[in-house]
Amino acid sequence: MANTSTSRSTCWLLQRRQLNNISIVFAELIATAMLMFLGCMGCIQNSFFTNGHFQCALNFGFVVLICIQCFGCVCGAHLNPAVTLANYIYNMISLPMAVAYFFAQMLGAFIGYGLLKAIMPESAIFSTDTPSGVCVTSVHSSLTGLQGVVIEFLITSALIAICCGVWDPRNAKFQDSVGVRFGLAISCLSLTAGQFTGASMNPARSFAPALWNGAWENHWIYWVGPMAGALVSSLIYKYAFRRGVEELEEQESTMSTKRTAEQEFA
Repeated sequence: MANTSTSRSTCWLLQRRQLNNISIVFAELIATAMLMFLGCMGCIQNSFFTNGHFQCALNFGFVVLICIQCFGCVCGAHLNPAVTLANYIYNMISLPMAVAYFFAQMLGAFIGYGLLKAIMPESAIFSTDTPSGVCVTSVHSSLTGLQGVVIEFLITSALIAICCGVWDPRNAKFQDSVGVRFGLAISCLSLTAGQFTGASMNPARSFAPALWNGAWENHWIYWVGPMAGALVSSLIYKYAFRRGVEELEEQESTMSTKRTAEQEFA
């Protein structure tokens, strides 16, 4: 009888864990769809809808803020395979969940941009300002592909450094304004590099518009740059800067003991 009760309890726990995982992945899908739909809608520019680089950058930052506020407590609102890679390297997510996040982000981005194309007129998607399609990321004609990938690498490295700083155990008590921090960070990086590469920092954000519009020129840049930046930045932060709370307390205790001993000796 006891074995049967234990078996039922274990089964219930497994089912609950599976449901939690499904909820997390579904939230990530919706959040990424919101990012693409709202973010790209704010970038529409033609003779009827005026827009500019500053508005696009600010809009994407605000959309990231909304996504984190809505779903950060559920799934962390990565919205980005590069962020998920860094999260995995930081030992905050398992490999199976990281893979699930990746597919949720790609599908969410596809759905979000597809919804935008479905409800907006074609003149809003394609215009003289966005001939390849709104939100399609491309390298400025004055830059080479190598320069483009280096820019994406560096700005994604900066983004991931911010993520690692937020995930640092020393920042565990300062999580109230995470959405605002990330929103402003995205706006800042977009303002800085948007005119050169589109400041994607996110393979899913570049993949969906490219897939829907068949615009694949220099698309590899938006995979290699962000993913390499995430890998390098997260590894450097993890091994060079991250400290556990217990480790810090031990260091402080050692220093305090040393100071006491020096005072007694004096």
